[in-house]
Amino acid sequence: MVNSIEHKAYARIGLLGNPSDVYFGNTIAISIANFWAFVKLEPSNQLIIKPHPFNDLVEFNSLDHLASRLEKEGYYGGVRLLMAICKVFLKYCKKNNIPLEGGNFALSYDTNIPRQTGLSGSSAIVCAALNCMLDFYKVRHLVKVEDRPNIILEAEKELGIVAGLQDRVAQIYGGLVFMDFSKIHMDKLGHGIYTPMDVSLLPPLYLIYAENPSDSGKVHSTVKQRWINGDELIRSTMNEVANVAVEGRQALLDKDYTKLALLMNRNFDLRRKMFGDDALGDINIKMVEVAREVGAASKFTGSGGAVVAYCPDGSEQVKRLEIACDKAGFIIQPVQVVPPYLKDIDVQSSLSK
Repeated sequence: MVNSIEHKAYARIGLLGNPSDVYFGNTIAISIANFWAFVKLEPSNQLIIKPHPFNDLVEFNSLDHLASRLEKEGYYGGVRLLMAICKVFLKYCKKNNIPLEGGNFALSYDTNIPRQTGLSGSSAIVCAALNCMLDFYKVRHLVKVEDRPNIILEAEKELGIVAGLQDRVAQIYGGLVFMDFSKIHMDKLGHGIYTPMDVSLLPPLYLIYAENPSDSGKVHSTVKQRWINGDELIRSTMNEVANVAVEGRQALLDKDYTKLALLMNRNFDLRRKMFGDDALGDINIKMVEVAREVGAASKFTGSGGAVVAYCPDGSEQVKRLEIACDKAGFIIQPVQVVPPYLKDIDVQSSLSK
């Protein structure tokens, strides 16, 4: 019998270009070791999705306990994510004539990715579960690397989650990745062109987040519809956001961190121009402003809830940023980059398709 299988998938930071991944743009993202989701698959006579003892709580001490818990944590845990990826994975394998032999299993999960921080906590759970099933059924070599982010996103779409491919690419590939989602690639290939970059090109970065962040899921709402409707402001500004990632890629290759800082700030300013302050939220804007007040470059890691910052003036500026964050009630920590973790068999299967 197959032993239990365990996989981690890490939180991610959108460094430049987000949210243009939803709009045929370009992004640069980083997989970070600060936080992760963990999924365990164990062979079983029946297929079982195990609820998390905290995230999927269904027993409460009182109505007050239930209400306060939902106010803080929301309605949904990870069980629905695990169920969705099981359904979508089966559908993908049937469509591509990939046999699944190995019986049933039980899935359980854990995560330390803070909720509603725009660090891609939901997709991390789905990604880790997908990796477990690839190994359990021994079909990793049959599922293209480039397809895996699409599978993860499809599972989230089952649940009404609005997102792009960027986060899932970062979590599948690990490390630092430049992504080209141009329409010509998406139409022809069904996915973007993903180019891993050397993580040593990155300067020291810092993650700032709030203990009680706003809901990052609200941010895309009106902009998406305006883009579909051909709104010239949204279309042209989103193209500028995409170009920030292209310029940022060259800045990283040149180790031009002065340019990188300018581009990080520009990315946020363009986003603010499109979405407006009401959609971004006061706490989210405050995190960016706290960093900028000490001269650090800063932008959202995703749709809000957390900020990535760079201190071009070095350690003394970092200390000032730490003091400012503490005073404002924000948490700050150095970004720990995950090295690229694709296995040789992943790369070979991708090249052979």
